[in-house]
Amino acid sequence: MLVNRRKAVGWESRKRAARELHRVGQQRGIRETPTVEAIEKAMYRHETGRVAVTDPIYRQLYCLAYDAKPHDLFGELTGSAEDRPHFTARSHKFVTAFVGADGASRLRESTGCTPAEEQWHTCYSTPVEHSEGDCTLYVWPCGSAIFHLVEHVQLSTIAALAAWREVSYGDNIKWAIDYLAAIAPAEDESAVYVLGAHWVVEPAWPPELLEAALRIMSTPKVLLHRGRAMDDEHLAHAELIEQSLLSEAYDHVGIESFGVRGISVGYASWSGVVYHPISAERSLTEAEMVACELAIQSMWAYSDAIARQIEQGRDPQVPPERGWRYLRGVRSRLTVSRLRETGQHQAMRRAILRTCDLRPALDQAIETLRDTDRG
Repeated sequence: MLVNRRKAVGWESRKRAARELHRVGQQRGIRETPTVEAIEKAMYRHETGRVAVTDPIYRQLYCLAYDAKPHDLFGELTGSAEDRPHFTARSHKFVTAFVGADGASRLRESTGCTPAEEQWHTCYSTPVEHSEGDCTLYVWPCGSAIFHLVEHVQLSTIAALAAWREVSYGDNIKWAIDYLAAIAPAEDESAVYVLGAHWVVEPAWPPELLEAALRIMSTPKVLLHRGRAMDDEHLAHAELIEQSLLSEAYDHVGIESFGVRGISVGYASWSGVVYHPISAERSLTEAEMVACELAIQSMWAYSDAIARQIEQGRDPQVPPERGWRYLRGVRSRLTVSRLRETGQHQAMRRAILRTCDLRPALDQAIETLRDTDRG
């Protein structure tokens, strides 16, 4: 954001900008105005995100020089939490594990699962106690298990959401592994993962920034440094990146839209899904999004378990009734449009399928299981 503002006023070099900021400070009678050399060094640290802009003098100089409000330049770094616009959303986390067909049977019996209604594939479910929100366990006879955890969030920046997501996903995975351990342990704990989807109830951005904001929300890791501890400095840097990406109308080739102008805004990516219903009566429902993700993630886990056996040099071992014919039926259900399926639902299903890369995994699993069945 700071770099864009500097170049927008025609100051290509930091040295030139430092001289201008110093001149502005002198003209406004700011006695604490730093030297040109000090300003140039500070600008380097601020523009590269090495440090947050916390010094009141520099905040004042930037705002004066760029004719901008503090929130435009620094996002959440200025003002009290009560003054900042907040967005509200429901976070849907699909904590997914593969426990095998026998493990799934034990899990169903032990937890008292009953047939789940309105799901794309036959599965069973039961409520589960979780300290962070409403949680439902879903179990598929093929061996997939998903904890669907719903949490209400109200935050002022997408960076804060990205930070919360980064920290909480590890906790969610550990919780799921511990829960399953005594009943039906995950076949490979390293393969347990979380897929996140966000249903935005109330956005915090003006209409012209809404779509860019939701694209960032669908790929929140773009705001974070890989391998860096999540501390205040990291969060502050993420907030600066967020402001910059919003100003640039952020987009990425890995993001697919499934919204309809005037009705909804929806995006899918490898990292997750985000949806905001503008017209609640005409948009997709939350239950439709959840059912789509449950169907796709359950089969992603099953295909991944088959792939791991293949990569270990083994012929995959699956129950006869869950072999290639079963997966062929699954592929048809996921890829072939229903007679009464709406265009919006079709767009959502296709966008999520493409971005999660399930289709080639299903194709490979079907081909391999068919070959081993013939042998």
